[in-house]
Order: sequence, then C-alpha cells, then structure tokens
Amino acid sequence: MAKPEKVTAVAEIAEQFKNSTATVVTEYRGLSVGKLTELRRALGAGATYSVAKNTLVKLAAGEAGVVGLDELFVGPTAITFIEGEPVDAAKAIKQFAKENKALIIKGGYMDGKALSVAEVERIADLDSREVLLAKLAGAFKAKPAQAAGLFNAPASQIARLAQALLEKRTSEGGAPAAEPAAAE
Repeated sequence: MAKPEKVTAVAEIAEQFKNSTATVVTEYRGLSVGKLTELRRALGAGATYSVAKNTLVKLAAGEAGVVGLDELFVGPTAITFIEGEPVDAAKAIKQFAKENKALIIKGGYMDGKALSVAEVERIADLDSREVLLAKLAGAFKAKPAQAAGLFNAPASQIARLAQALLEKRTSEGGAPAAEPAAAE
C-alpha cells in the first residue's frame, strides 16, 4: 500500500499537470540551490519549477492524461509547470540554460503533445503575446494613415498644379485673371 504522503504528492503533481498550459522538463544536475532559486525568479509568477521523484512524476503524468514523457524522467529531473503564456517561461529557461550549462532542456508538453528540445526552443524564439499584439496594433494604425495620405494626394496635387500654373502666368508677364467683383 502506498504511503499517504506519496499519494498526496502524486495528486498535487497531477493537479499541476492539469492546470498547466505547457510544461518543460529539465535536468538540473550540478546546479546549486542558489542557481535554482535564480531560475525560479527568472520564470516569474506564471511558472512553477518543481523537483520531484521520477516515479511520482510518471504516476502523476499518467493520472493527468499526459503521455509521451516517460523517457524524459531519468536522472535528476525538474519540471516547469507553466500557467498562461508559455513563451516567456520558455525564453527564461532557454536563456538560463545558455548561461548555466548544467541545466539541460529534455523536452516538454503542450496542447496534448510531447515536445522535443527543438520544439521547446522554437517556442522560446517566438515573440511574446504582448509584442505580437503591439505589432498588430501598429499595422492597423499604419493602414488608415496610408489610406488618408492616398486620398489626400489628388487634392494636394491639384492645388500644387494650380499654384504652378498661376506662377507661370505671372512670370510670363501676364496678370493673373481678375477675380470677379463682389456683388453689392
């Protein structure tokens, strides 16, 4: 019979799997507690970095319906449970792994599918949601300004043409046409 604390741990990990939009599995062998704390801070509030026994994580993943990750749970393994936008957390993990060679990205899980290391890195290379929305807003703002300029162009061209014609007539010695007198 399983110990109550292990049953509780499996239930908590399974709940984390269920509540996450994505997970990233890493190997942390050789990282100090201080470095792991630094990584947790870099991940921000939307992600939880958890170290747990591989057997408990396998059981929890199965309970949560997460498949395809069993081969990643070998050696010292930690899982980043990401709630919300996965891009920022993936960027933080990739950057931390670049600066600390002891952290190794093993893979991940998102949208019901196991992710390879390359796929996790591609997610990290994406622009964040906020950046994409800002780019979209800029594109929408630019289009009306371009349209207004296009619609104003014929009127301003006619005005410039009339001014040039007036200047040409004046320079040729001819007086500009008299304006009609105001009716009294």
